[in-house]
Amino acid sequence: MLPLLLGLMLGVLAMLVPLYRARRQIERIDEEKLQVAQERQLVVDFMHHMVEALGEGLTREELQQRIVHAAILCSGALSAALFERTPEGMMRSVAVEGLFPPHRPVPEAIREKLTTRAKFIEQVLRSEEFPDTEGVVGAVVQSGQGQLIADAETDQRIVRHDDHALKVRSIIAVPLQFRDRFFGVLAVANSADGNPFTETDFSLMQSLAEQAALALHNAEFLNYQLEKKQLDLDLSLASGIQQMLLPGEMPAFTGLDIDARYNAAQKVGGDLYDVFALSDTRLGIAVADVSGKGIPASLLMAICRTNLRQIAPRHASPAATLTDLNRVLGGNLSNGMFITMLYGVIDLAAGTVTFARAGHELPLLSRRNPLTGVPEETFVGSEGMSLGMVPDEIFAEAIADHVEAFDPGDVLVLYTDGITEAPNEEDKEFSGARLADTVRTLHNRQARELNDGILESVHRFTGDVPQRDDFTLVTVKRT
Repeated sequence: MLPLLLGLMLGVLAMLVPLYRARRQIERIDEEKLQVAQERQLVVDFMHHMVEALGEGLTREELQQRIVHAAILCSGALSAALFERTPEGMMRSVAVEGLFPPHRPVPEAIREKLTTRAKFIEQVLRSEEFPDTEGVVGAVVQSGQGQLIADAETDQRIVRHDDHALKVRSIIAVPLQFRDRFFGVLAVANSADGNPFTETDFSLMQSLAEQAALALHNAEFLNYQLEKKQLDLDLSLASGIQQMLLPGEMPAFTGLDIDARYNAAQKVGGDLYDVFALSDTRLGIAVADVSGKGIPASLLMAICRTNLRQIAPRHASPAATLTDLNRVLGGNLSNGMFITMLYGVIDLAAGTVTFARAGHELPLLSRRNPLTGVPEETFVGSEGMSLGMVPDEIFAEAIADHVEAFDPGDVLVLYTDGITEAPNEEDKEFSGARLADTVRTLHNRQARELNDGILESVHRFTGDVPQRDDFTLVTVKRT
């Protein structure tokens, strides 16, 4: 009977063991599901913190501090720090919360000067820098992989501090990386429950680090968009102001037909033209090109135009005007900046045009040959150096006036190198020769039609090549 009972009991046990194992397996699966759900919820909570931070428009430093705070809340760590790499290849703490242990031993002299432990930690972590190859943080930087140290006592990379509150029992350090951009290392130390960090904790921190890196990336992108929007607004305002500085309409002079065109390669440019009356029979006309492009060039252009308007009426000689202008502009030109300018005075009573050239392109004069009646084009002018390049005395010696007859039927074309140096798809330039051929063909046209034809020739030559430089074109025809 006893053997029978034992057999029955063994049979029952044999049946119960698989059931027990199955139950335990189900319990483990339920525990794993619960852990996954908890981890997922923590990641969602962390993402929520990051979205809120972005919505508040925090600075980079504030966002980094928010990341550290959220890492503590979601990981259950006692302290956390975020390390950033400097251009010199050093790591430094940019955000810390809790008593996060310094990376290196703290000198006694510093400890004596600090009044509170919190102050101690904050000052030390903010001031210390270490190579990006050193310690656990350095290992993360070099490998690009996170580090889980469950038992810090056995790891030689962990510093042993005298202060018991700074003892590292367990630590996790993970990289903050989005695509190819490295934002730093996020580290948490010592679990609040006193237990070592686990692989589950490590997995959670890696997920949090991904979200933190994404938040930093998005913050940079948002800041970039805001800065770009502000820059676009500034450029639009600068462009509007620049257009206001250009002549709105040409002075009405009987016997002169004038047309001017200007187009900047960017929203604002460094070309300048101006046409203004000096008397009832004398007209001042200027075309200039400021070195560089963008806002600095446009500001210098505005300064140049203002001073030219003030100086020109004082002198009968264009050369004297430019000499005076060079003296005035000397203090406004930074290193490497200069202005080329052609300034002329048309005297209707005398039937002449007088030029002075400060390193600018030669003006083109088109007039009919008195014998053949065929238009002939000539590049005329005198020598001279760019404004702002040399001292006043050297500039004055180099520049000189050049006088040409300007009779009815004659055409004067002033321009910047954006016209003659406009490239085509083969990188060949439009050139002064093509400009002269175009003017010869259109000699009989009015000034506006002449400019239309010149620009059409340039565009036909360049094709689909984008405009590389500002261009200015001023045509005056004696009628």
